[in-house]
Amino acid sequence: MTTKTDILIIGAGPSGSVAAAILNKKGYQVTVVEKMTFPRFVIGESLLPRCMDILRDADLVEALDEGGFQKKYGAKFISGDKECDFDFSEQFTKGSTWTWQVMRADFDKLLADTVASRGVEFNYETTVNDVQFHADKVITSAVSKGQDLQIESKYVIDGSGYGRVLPRLLKLDAPSNLPARSAFFTHMSDKKRPNNIDGNRIQIVVLNQKLWAWIIPFSNGNTSVGFVGDLPDTDPNQSLEENFLTLIQTEEYLNDRFNDANFIFEPKQITGYSSSVSKFYGDRFVLTGNSTEFLDPVFSSGVTFALESGSRAAYLVADELAGKDVNWEKEYVDYIQSGVDVFRSYVNGWYDGTLPTIFFSPNINQGLKERICSVLAGYVWDQSNPYVKKHESAIGVLAKVIRIQKKAAKKITP
Repeated sequence: MTTKTDILIIGAGPSGSVAAAILNKKGYQVTVVEKMTFPRFVIGESLLPRCMDILRDADLVEALDEGGFQKKYGAKFISGDKECDFDFSEQFTKGSTWTWQVMRADFDKLLADTVASRGVEFNYETTVNDVQFHADKVITSAVSKGQDLQIESKYVIDGSGYGRVLPRLLKLDAPSNLPARSAFFTHMSDKKRPNNIDGNRIQIVVLNQKLWAWIIPFSNGNTSVGFVGDLPDTDPNQSLEENFLTLIQTEEYLNDRFNDANFIFEPKQITGYSSSVSKFYGDRFVLTGNSTEFLDPVFSSGVTFALESGSRAAYLVADELAGKDVNWEKEYVDYIQSGVDVFRSYVNGWYDGTLPTIFFSPNINQGLKERICSVLAGYVWDQSNPYVKKHESAIGVLAKVIRIQKKAAKKITP
Protein backbone atom coordinates (compact mmCIF):
# COMPACT_ATOMS: atom_id res chain seq x y z
CA MET A 1 0.00 0.00 0.00
CA THR A 2 1.26 3.49 -0.86
CA THR A 3 0.14 6.73 0.80
CA LYS A 4 1.11 10.38 0.47
CA THR A 5 1.60 13.08 3.09
CA ASP A 6 3.38 16.41 3.39
CA ILE A 7 5.55 15.48 6.38
CA LEU A 8 6.28 12.04 7.78
CA ILE A 9 7.26 11.93 11.44
CA ILE A 10 8.94 8.82 12.82
CA GLY A 11 8.13 8.34 16.49
CA ALA A 12 5.04 9.33 18.50
CA GLY A 13 6.88 10.43 21.64
CA PRO A 14 6.94 14.04 22.87
CA SER A 15 9.28 15.24 20.12
CA GLY A 16 7.24 13.76 17.30
CA SER A 17 3.88 14.72 18.79
CA VAL A 18 4.76 18.37 19.40
CA ALA A 19 6.25 18.65 15.89
CA ALA A 20 3.06 17.16 14.48
CA ALA A 21 0.91 19.58 16.50
CA ILE A 22 2.78 22.62 15.21
CA LEU A 23 2.84 21.51 11.57
CA ASN A 24 -0.85 20.63 11.76
CA LYS A 25 -1.57 24.15 13.05
CA LYS A 26 0.23 25.50 10.00
CA GLY A 27 -2.03 23.54 7.68
CA TYR A 28 0.30 20.72 6.61
CA GLN A 29 -0.81 17.12 6.25
CA VAL A 30 1.18 15.11 8.79
CA THR A 31 1.53 11.37 9.26
CA VAL A 32 3.19 9.83 12.32
CA VAL A 33 4.51 6.26 12.38
CA GLU A 34 5.36 4.57 15.66
CA LYS A 35 6.95 1.16 16.20
CA MET A 36 5.24 0.51 19.54
CA THR A 37 1.63 0.41 20.70
CA PHE A 38 0.68 3.15 23.15
CA PRO A 39 0.64 3.25 26.12
CA ARG A 40 4.19 1.94 26.48
CA PHE A 41 6.74 2.33 29.27
CA VAL A 42 9.67 4.72 28.93
CA ILE A 43 11.77 6.69 31.41
CA GLY A 44 12.33 10.44 31.44
CA GLU A 45 9.52 11.13 33.87
CA SER A 46 10.41 14.56 35.23
CA LEU A 47 9.88 17.56 32.96
CA LEU A 48 11.41 21.04 33.26
CA PRO A 49 9.54 24.38 33.26
CA ARG A 50 10.88 25.20 29.78
CA CYS A 51 8.70 22.34 28.51
CA MET A 52 5.58 24.27 29.47
CA ASP A 53 6.46 27.16 27.14
CA ILE A 54 6.74 24.77 24.20
CA LEU A 55 3.59 22.81 25.06
CA ARG A 56 1.69 26.07 25.50
CA ASP A 57 2.85 27.29 22.08
CA ALA A 58 1.55 24.04 20.57
CA ASP A 59 -1.82 24.50 22.38
CA LEU A 60 -1.35 21.30 24.38
CA VAL A 61 -1.18 22.39 28.04
CA GLU A 62 -4.93 22.51 28.60
CA ALA A 63 -5.47 18.97 27.31
CA LEU A 64 -2.49 17.60 29.25
CA ASP A 65 -3.64 19.31 32.42
CA GLU A 66 -6.68 17.05 32.36
CA GLY A 67 -4.30 14.11 32.88
CA GLY A 68 -3.96 15.05 36.54
CA PHE A 69 -0.18 14.72 36.55
CA GLN A 70 1.85 15.66 39.62
CA LYS A 71 2.85 19.31 39.46
CA LYS A 72 6.52 20.05 40.04
CA TYR A 73 7.59 23.41 41.47
CA GLY A 74 11.24 22.72 42.19
CA ALA A 75 13.85 20.11 43.07
CA LYS A 76 15.69 19.01 46.18
CA PHE A 77 19.22 17.61 46.36
CA ILE A 78 20.29 15.52 49.37
CA SER A 79 23.75 14.38 50.48
CA GLY A 80 23.82 12.84 53.95
CA ASP A 81 22.63 15.54 56.33
CA LYS A 82 23.05 18.31 53.72
CA GLU A 83 20.19 19.57 51.57
CA CYS A 84 19.78 22.06 48.74
CA ASP A 85 16.42 23.34 47.48
CA PHE A 86 15.71 24.96 44.13
CA ASP A 87 12.36 26.72 43.80
CA PHE A 88 11.44 27.43 40.17
CA SER A 89 9.67 30.63 41.24
CA GLU A 90 13.12 31.92 42.25
CA GLN A 91 14.98 31.87 38.96
CA PHE A 92 16.84 34.46 36.94
CA THR A 93 15.05 33.85 33.63
CA LYS A 94 11.43 34.83 33.26
CA GLY A 95 9.43 31.79 32.30
CA SER A 96 7.28 29.02 33.66
CA THR A 97 7.65 28.39 37.39
CA TRP A 98 6.25 24.84 37.33
CA THR A 99 5.98 21.70 35.25
CA TRP A 100 4.91 18.05 35.69
CA GLN A 101 6.22 14.72 36.89
CA VAL A 102 4.61 12.08 34.72
CA MET A 103 4.27 8.41 34.07
CA ARG A 104 5.44 8.60 30.50
CA ALA A 105 3.12 5.83 29.31
CA ASP A 106 0.13 7.99 30.27
CA PHE A 107 1.67 11.33 29.32
CA ASP A 108 2.87 10.29 25.87
CA LYS A 109 -0.44 8.59 25.01
CA LEU A 110 -2.48 11.63 26.08
CA LEU A 111 -0.16 13.90 24.10
CA ALA A 112 -0.40 11.73 20.96
CA ASP A 113 -4.16 11.23 21.31
CA THR A 114 -4.67 14.97 21.61
CA VAL A 115 -2.70 15.63 18.43
CA ALA A 116 -4.50 12.79 16.64
CA SER A 117 -7.86 14.32 17.57
CA ARG A 118 -6.85 17.37 15.52
CA GLY A 119 -6.54 15.38 12.31
CA VAL A 120 -2.98 14.04 12.39
CA GLU A 121 -2.78 10.39 11.31
CA PHE A 122 -0.96 8.08 13.75
CA ASN A 123 0.07 4.58 12.60
CA TYR A 124 1.17 2.38 15.51
CA GLU A 125 2.97 -0.97 15.24
CA THR A 126 4.75 0.42 12.20
CA THR A 127 8.46 -0.26 11.70
CA VAL A 128 10.50 1.79 9.22
CA ASN A 129 13.04 -0.33 7.36
CA ASP A 130 14.20 1.91 4.51
CA VAL A 131 14.20 5.56 3.46
CA GLN A 132 15.08 6.76 -0.03
CA PHE A 133 15.66 10.47 -0.68
CA HIS A 134 14.91 11.97 -4.09
CA ALA A 135 15.15 15.48 -5.50
CA ASP A 136 11.51 16.32 -4.81
CA LYS A 137 10.29 13.64 -2.38
CA VAL A 138 11.15 10.98 0.19
CA ILE A 139 9.96 7.36 -0.11
CA THR A 140 9.80 5.57 3.23
CA SER A 141 9.26 1.82 3.36
CA ALA A 142 7.73 0.29 6.46
CA VAL A 143 5.85 -2.71 7.78
CA SER A 144 2.57 -1.74 9.47
CA LYS A 145 0.82 -4.49 11.43
CA GLY A 146 2.28 -7.13 9.12
CA GLN A 147 1.57 -5.29 5.85
CA ASP A 148 4.09 -3.53 3.62
CA LEU A 149 3.60 0.23 3.51
CA GLN A 150 5.18 2.95 1.37
CA ILE A 151 4.83 6.58 2.38
CA GLU A 152 5.69 9.40 -0.01
CA SER A 153 6.43 12.70 1.73
CA LYS A 154 8.12 16.02 1.15
CA TYR A 155 10.06 15.81 4.40
CA VAL A 156 10.91 13.36 7.19
CA ILE A 157 11.33 14.28 10.85
CA ASP A 158 12.93 11.55 12.93
CA GLY A 159 11.73 11.72 16.54
CA SER A 160 12.23 7.99 17.12
CA GLY A 161 14.20 8.52 20.33
CA TYR A 162 16.15 5.48 21.50
CA GLY A 163 15.03 3.70 18.31
CA ARG A 164 17.29 6.10 16.35
CA VAL A 165 15.79 5.08 13.00
CA LEU A 166 17.53 7.48 10.60
CA PRO A 167 20.86 7.47 12.50
CA ARG A 168 20.83 3.68 12.06
CA LEU A 169 19.67 3.60 8.43
CA LEU A 170 21.91 6.49 7.32
CA LYS A 171 24.85 5.48 9.53
CA LEU A 172 24.83 8.76 11.47
CA ASP A 173 25.53 7.34 14.93
CA ALA A 174 28.57 8.81 16.69
CA PRO A 175 30.11 7.98 20.07
CA SER A 176 29.16 10.11 23.06
CA ASN A 177 31.97 11.94 24.84
CA LEU A 178 30.43 11.08 28.23
CA PRO A 179 31.45 8.00 30.21
CA ALA A 180 29.28 4.89 29.87
CA ARG A 181 27.14 5.01 33.00
CA SER A 182 24.25 2.77 34.03
CA ALA A 183 20.72 3.30 35.33
CA PHE A 184 18.81 0.82 37.53
CA PHE A 185 15.19 1.80 38.15
CA THR A 186 11.63 0.82 38.98
CA HIS A 187 8.31 2.15 40.29
CA MET A 188 7.44 1.53 43.93
CA SER A 189 4.44 1.99 46.16
CA ASP A 190 5.28 5.01 48.31
CA LYS A 191 3.74 4.00 51.67
CA LYS A 192 5.89 6.43 53.66
CA ARG A 193 5.61 9.42 51.34
CA PRO A 194 6.07 12.61 53.42
CA ASN A 195 3.00 14.78 53.93
CA ASN A 196 4.97 17.98 53.31
CA ILE A 197 6.40 19.42 50.09
CA ASP A 198 8.99 16.62 49.91
CA GLY A 199 6.20 14.15 49.22
CA ASN A 200 5.45 15.66 45.83
CA ARG A 201 8.69 16.92 44.31
CA ILE A 202 11.65 15.30 42.66
CA GLN A 203 14.59 14.56 44.94
CA ILE A 204 18.14 13.69 43.97
CA VAL A 205 20.00 11.70 46.63
CA VAL A 206 23.80 11.44 46.53
CA LEU A 207 25.27 8.07 47.54
CA ASN A 208 28.81 8.99 46.47
CA GLN A 209 30.44 11.20 43.85
CA LYS A 210 29.84 8.61 41.12
CA LEU A 211 26.43 7.30 42.17
CA TRP A 212 23.11 9.01 42.88
CA ALA A 213 19.42 8.16 43.10
CA TRP A 214 16.25 9.84 41.85
CA ILE A 215 12.89 9.95 43.61
CA ILE A 216 10.02 11.09 41.37
CA PRO A 217 6.57 10.96 43.01
CA PHE A 218 3.48 10.52 40.83
CA SER A 219 -0.04 11.72 41.49
CA ASN A 220 -1.34 8.12 41.77
CA GLY A 221 0.68 7.44 44.95
CA ASN A 222 3.46 5.47 43.28
CA THR A 223 7.00 6.77 42.93
CA SER A 224 9.77 6.25 40.38
CA VAL A 225 13.06 5.33 42.06
CA GLY A 226 16.30 4.88 40.18
CA PHE A 227 20.05 4.69 40.68
CA VAL A 228 22.45 6.22 38.14
CA GLY A 229 26.22 6.19 37.74
CA ASP A 230 28.83 3.59 38.53
CA LEU A 231 26.54 0.86 39.82
CA PRO A 232 27.96 -1.97 41.94
CA ASP A 233 27.80 -5.42 40.36
CA THR A 234 24.53 -7.21 40.94
CA ASP A 235 24.56 -10.44 42.95
CA PRO A 236 23.60 -13.25 40.53
CA ASN A 237 22.26 -15.26 43.47
CA GLN A 238 19.71 -12.54 44.24
CA SER A 239 16.68 -11.35 42.29
CA LEU A 240 16.64 -7.91 40.71
CA GLU A 241 14.30 -6.77 43.48
CA GLU A 242 16.73 -7.99 46.13
CA ASN A 243 19.65 -6.26 44.43
CA PHE A 244 17.61 -3.06 44.23
CA LEU A 245 16.71 -3.22 47.92
CA THR A 246 20.38 -3.75 48.76
CA LEU A 247 21.15 -0.43 47.08
CA ILE A 248 18.28 1.27 48.90
CA GLN A 249 19.59 0.03 52.23
CA THR A 250 22.98 1.67 51.66
CA GLU A 251 21.53 5.18 52.11
CA GLU A 252 19.63 6.21 55.23
CA TYR A 253 17.00 8.45 53.62
CA LEU A 254 16.18 5.93 50.90
CA ASN A 255 16.06 3.07 53.36
CA ASP A 256 13.74 4.91 55.74
CA ARG A 257 11.30 5.70 52.92
CA PHE A 258 11.39 2.60 50.72
CA ASN A 259 12.72 -0.38 52.69
CA ASP A 260 9.29 -2.03 52.85
CA ALA A 261 7.75 -0.58 49.67
CA ASN A 262 6.24 -2.88 47.05
CA PHE A 263 7.60 -3.07 43.51
CA ILE A 264 5.15 -2.07 40.78
CA PHE A 265 7.34 -3.83 38.23
CA GLU A 266 10.65 -5.68 38.23
CA PRO A 267 13.60 -3.25 38.19
CA LYS A 268 15.17 -2.57 34.79
CA GLN A 269 18.77 -1.69 33.97
CA ILE A 270 20.28 0.13 30.99
CA THR A 271 23.97 0.83 30.40
CA GLY A 272 25.71 3.26 28.08
CA TYR A 273 22.59 5.37 27.51
CA SER A 274 24.44 8.52 26.34
CA SER A 275 24.39 8.93 22.55
CA SER A 276 25.27 11.32 19.76
CA VAL A 277 25.16 11.69 15.96
CA SER A 278 27.49 12.93 13.24
CA LYS A 279 24.86 15.27 11.74
CA PHE A 280 21.47 16.63 12.80
CA TYR A 281 19.92 17.20 9.37
CA GLY A 282 20.25 16.59 5.66
CA ASP A 283 18.36 17.09 2.41
CA ARG A 284 14.68 16.60 3.32
CA PHE A 285 15.26 15.19 6.81
CA VAL A 286 15.98 16.38 10.33
CA LEU A 287 16.63 14.54 13.60
CA THR A 288 14.96 15.57 16.84
CA GLY A 289 14.90 14.49 20.48
CA ASN A 290 16.99 11.51 21.56
CA SER A 291 17.55 10.72 17.89
CA THR A 292 20.12 13.51 18.02
CA GLU A 293 21.81 13.31 21.41
CA PHE A 294 21.11 12.15 24.95
CA LEU A 295 23.31 13.16 27.87
CA ASP A 296 22.30 11.92 31.32
CA PRO A 297 19.13 11.83 33.44
CA VAL A 298 20.57 13.80 36.38
CA PHE A 299 18.94 17.15 35.47
CA SER A 300 15.89 15.76 33.64
CA SER A 301 16.86 17.41 30.36
CA GLY A 302 15.71 14.62 28.02
CA VAL A 303 12.08 15.63 27.46
CA THR A 304 13.07 19.31 27.33
CA PHE A 305 15.44 18.69 24.43
CA ALA A 306 12.85 16.44 22.78
CA LEU A 307 10.22 19.18 22.86
CA GLU A 308 12.64 22.01 22.04
CA SER A 309 14.10 20.23 19.02
CA GLY A 310 10.71 18.94 17.84
CA SER A 311 9.21 22.41 18.00
CA ARG A 312 12.12 24.18 16.36
CA ALA A 313 12.43 21.57 13.62
CA ALA A 314 8.71 21.85 12.85
CA TYR A 315 8.87 25.62 12.38
CA LEU A 316 11.97 25.38 10.18
CA VAL A 317 10.51 22.56 8.05
CA ALA A 318 7.37 24.68 7.56
CA ASP A 319 9.52 27.64 6.52
CA GLU A 320 11.49 25.54 4.03
CA LEU A 321 8.39 24.00 2.49
CA ALA A 322 6.93 27.52 2.19
CA GLY A 323 9.94 28.51 0.07
CA LYS A 324 11.80 30.49 2.70
CA ASP A 325 15.57 30.33 3.10
CA VAL A 326 16.52 28.26 6.15
CA ASN A 327 20.03 28.15 7.55
CA TRP A 328 19.78 24.76 9.23
CA GLU A 329 23.31 24.93 10.60
CA LYS A 330 22.76 28.21 12.40
CA GLU A 331 19.05 28.11 13.17
CA TYR A 332 18.86 24.46 14.23
CA VAL A 333 22.20 22.76 14.85
CA ASP A 334 23.96 25.67 16.53
CA TYR A 335 20.87 26.53 18.56
CA ILE A 336 20.14 23.01 19.84
CA GLN A 337 23.82 22.24 20.36
CA SER A 338 24.32 25.37 22.45
CA GLY A 339 21.70 24.12 24.91
CA VAL A 340 23.14 20.62 24.91
CA ASP A 341 26.59 22.06 25.63
CA VAL A 342 25.28 23.97 28.65
CA PHE A 343 23.72 20.87 30.14
CA ARG A 344 26.84 18.85 29.32
CA SER A 345 28.90 21.26 31.43
CA TYR A 346 26.46 20.82 34.30
CA VAL A 347 26.39 17.03 33.92
CA ASN A 348 30.19 16.93 34.00
CA GLY A 349 30.15 19.33 36.97
CA TRP A 350 27.77 17.03 38.81
CA TYR A 351 30.00 13.99 38.46
CA ASP A 352 33.34 15.73 39.08
CA GLY A 353 32.13 17.28 42.34
CA THR A 354 31.88 20.89 41.13
CA LEU A 355 28.10 21.21 41.44
CA PRO A 356 27.79 19.29 44.72
CA THR A 357 30.33 21.74 46.18
CA ILE A 358 28.04 24.60 45.14
CA PHE A 359 24.73 22.96 45.97
CA PHE A 360 25.70 21.93 49.49
CA SER A 361 27.52 25.11 50.42
CA PRO A 362 25.71 26.74 53.39
CA ASN A 363 26.40 30.27 52.15
CA ILE A 364 25.65 30.28 48.43
CA ASN A 365 24.64 33.73 47.18
CA GLN A 366 20.92 33.90 46.36
CA GLY A 367 21.48 35.74 43.09
CA LEU A 368 23.93 33.12 41.89
CA LYS A 369 21.59 30.36 42.98
CA GLU A 370 18.78 31.92 40.93
CA ARG A 371 20.98 31.90 37.84
CA ILE A 372 21.79 28.22 38.35
CA CYS A 373 18.10 27.53 39.04
CA SER A 374 17.25 28.89 35.58
CA VAL A 375 19.58 26.33 34.02
CA LEU A 376 17.97 23.54 36.06
CA ALA A 377 14.57 24.84 34.86
CA GLY A 378 15.69 24.27 31.26
CA TYR A 379 16.34 27.87 30.24
CA VAL A 380 19.71 26.99 28.73
CA TRP A 381 19.32 29.34 25.76
CA ASP A 382 19.12 32.55 27.83
CA GLN A 383 22.39 34.25 26.95
CA SER A 384 21.68 37.04 29.45
CA ASN A 385 22.36 34.49 32.18
CA PRO A 386 26.13 34.31 32.80
CA TYR A 387 25.72 30.73 34.02
CA VAL A 388 24.48 29.91 30.53
CA LYS A 389 26.74 32.18 28.50
CA LYS A 390 29.89 31.21 30.41
CA HIS A 391 28.78 27.70 31.35
CA GLU A 392 32.19 26.15 30.77
CA SER A 393 33.85 28.28 33.45
CA ALA A 394 31.17 29.86 35.66
CA ILE A 395 30.34 26.92 37.89
CA GLY A 396 34.01 25.96 38.16
CA VAL A 397 35.01 29.45 39.29
CA LEU A 398 32.17 29.54 41.83
CA ALA A 399 33.11 26.14 43.25
CA LYS A 400 36.74 27.24 43.54
CA VAL A 401 35.73 30.37 45.48
CA ILE A 402 33.57 28.28 47.81
CA ARG A 403 36.44 25.87 48.47
CA ILE A 404 38.83 28.75 49.20
CA GLN A 405 36.33 30.35 51.58
CA LYS A 406 35.77 27.04 53.32
CA LYS A 407 39.50 26.50 53.72
CA ALA A 408 40.00 30.02 55.05
CA ALA A 409 37.15 29.55 57.54
CA LYS A 410 38.81 26.44 58.92
CA LYS A 411 42.07 28.34 59.49
CA ILE A 412 40.44 31.05 61.58
CA THR A 413 38.24 28.71 63.58
CA PRO A 414 39.62 28.52 67.15
